Amino acid sequence: MKNMFKFANIGRRLVAVVMAAGAAAAFGGCAHGDSLGVPAAASVGAVKPLVVIDAGHGGSDGGGVSVNGVPEKGINLNIASTLSDMLRALGYRTVLTRTADVSIYDKSAEGAGLRAQKLSDMKNRLALFNTEDAVCISVHQNRYTDPVYHGAQMFFHRENAEGAQLAECLRARICSLLQPDNQRETKPMDDELYLLCNCKNPAVMAECGFISNPEEAAMLEQEPYQRQMAFALMCGMNDFCYNTGRLNT
Repeated sequence: MKNMFKFANIGRRLVAVVMAAGAAAAFGGCAHGDSLGVPAAASVGAVKPLVVIDAGHGGSDGGGVSVNGVPEKGINLNIASTLSDMLRALGYRTVLTRTADVSIYDKSAEGAGLRAQKLSDMKNRLALFNTEDAVCISVHQNRYTDPVYHGAQMFFHRENAEGAQLAECLRARICSLLQPDNQRETKPMDDELYLLCNCKNPAVMAECGFISNPEEAAMLEQEPYQRQMAFALMCGMNDFCYNTGRLNT
């Protein structure tokens, strides 16, 4: 309940900041805002990086299914879309890999089978991730056979140094704003995750929680918690861009 009041206050104050700065305003790092993480205003017209946001799965690929029977793909899209809106409010440019319940495979893959469609889909997502000078995040939900596990976790490719920095910024914000008891560390990957392995830009797979955990699944399926998760991811992304000198203020 305490976190709910905290986020209600953040939401009102964030709207106030955006309205005061104007539609063309750009903002500085969350790290330099107030103690609740509301971004501090920076110079109008400052150039912000491009953030590519992948809503994992989609279309015939539903991803995991929660204990309540809710497919992961819709949760991913809701969080990703809200994150995009929030970043745009702060002056960032964003691209979503999908904006609806679809796979993004080429037309040539129609009728070629699920495997061919999935391969085409992933190649198209990777092409967006490899847009020059982008910062990338793929939004997913975790699941496991044992329902006891819970909490968000960030994954990055072990050879992507800035991916590791981005993962830590996202982890820190989720823990400070939303999951104070989460002790999960960021996790380096080798070649297991196609997007992370082949992305030339800073990239993270954000597993926002376990839909196999009844309590966490119930929260992740609700729009208020999805907005809170998007806000924490937005602050983490802004921290990373500030810390790595990507904010031209």
